[in-house]
Amino acid sequence: MKTPRLLLAGTSSGCGKTTVTCAILQALVNRGLKVGAFKCGPDYIDPMFHSRIIGAKSANLDLHFFSENTLKYLLQKNAADRDVSIIEGVMGYYDGLGLTTTRASSYEVAKVTDSPVVLVVNAKGASLSVLATVQGFLTFCPDSHIRGVILNQCTAMTYKALAKAIEDKLGIRVLGYLPKLADCALESRHLGLVTAAEITDLKEKLQKLAHQAEKTIDLEGLLTLAKEAPPITCDPIALPKLEPVRIAVAKDNAFCFYYADSLEALEEMGAEIIEFSPIHHKKLPENIHGLYLGGGYPELYARQLSENKTMLESIRNALQKGLPCIAECGGFMYLTEAIGEYPMVGFLPGHCFDNGKLTRFGYVTLRAGMDNMLCKAGEQIPAHEFHHWDCTQPGSGFTAAKPTGKSWDCVAATDTLYAGYPHFHFYANPAFLKGFYDTCLKEKHRHD
Repeated sequence: MKTPRLLLAGTSSGCGKTTVTCAILQALVNRGLKVGAFKCGPDYIDPMFHSRIIGAKSANLDLHFFSENTLKYLLQKNAADRDVSIIEGVMGYYDGLGLTTTRASSYEVAKVTDSPVVLVVNAKGASLSVLATVQGFLTFCPDSHIRGVILNQCTAMTYKALAKAIEDKLGIRVLGYLPKLADCALESRHLGLVTAAEITDLKEKLQKLAHQAEKTIDLEGLLTLAKEAPPITCDPIALPKLEPVRIAVAKDNAFCFYYADSLEALEEMGAEIIEFSPIHHKKLPENIHGLYLGGGYPELYARQLSENKTMLESIRNALQKGLPCIAECGGFMYLTEAIGEYPMVGFLPGHCFDNGKLTRFGYVTLRAGMDNMLCKAGEQIPAHEFHHWDCTQPGSGFTAAKPTGKSWDCVAATDTLYAGYPHFHFYANPAFLKGFYDTCLKEKHRHD
């Protein structure tokens, strides 16, 4: 299947690839194109910006989570009806697991999907050194897939000279630039960018970026390059079609970290997703057979969550009666006794506290220490942790192991519960998805 696409990679985190990606996405949408958006790695926040722009989901492509076939399948599936798809890289282009490997990097995604790459280079405070940077990325791996360059935070005068020098000396096409646009900066906080839903003037910022992209980025050149991408070949992944269940999914500013393909996988199997807000609604939706509490920023909304006592009671009573539940990271924190000084659901023991820094950060492999709702003892799934807050009792149902060999116990796991800091993707091991769905079916029939 022909899938026009390109990957926008960066020289490092902070080089401006998200800003450049958003500018290009909005400009292409403004042209009336059906645009697909993807993010390399496990990031939740960048896809929120993509989705706000394109009006459709943005999917993650992660070679720690997925086999090569699964990754290509999800790319093909989500790009099938798109005129063009833009894949945003993660960190620096070659940065992978650990400090000295390209495994699971944006480079590996480009190789596996055979996607043309445009390198975003921050030109602020540099001139000829920009060429050294570009040359290094072109030659570090002989099959770099890099086919073009975009300069960020570059003046018009500097761009004219640098673009000619790059093309003359390095033989690679320069596809435009973005100048510094102070009023279009995307704010950050401790887990990355502020979420799209929290930026009141986001539409205005995106339109300013798109207007600039139309003036200084070669959008036609990018579209031509994307059309040169070869077809994607992969084996389809068929999820089982099961009896319908109703699953409540927490969705508000406190709980917003979900993989779109994971939620869609539930729906493909037969689930009806009912969104609710633990901040604003008074109780859980009626007649549900499962509960999914994703990650997010409950620590920023702890007072509001704590004051909504009818919701806390509703969730506590439902879990005590055996409602199947997945609670990841922020969702797990919500189920404990307290987040900081604020009382929470109290279904799980332990208090959550600010550790002041990223804690147990990065990719892990989860291995079950006991039979539980999702799997049998010894079964495993790739996952990741990304949080500043910790808990006095993080659970012991699974062992999380980093690629370095470091490991620790985590997750409260029972025959109806997964609650812990590690996030995972259902396509990383669909058997875990089926375990959750089957448990929801048992809950449904328990009330027949």
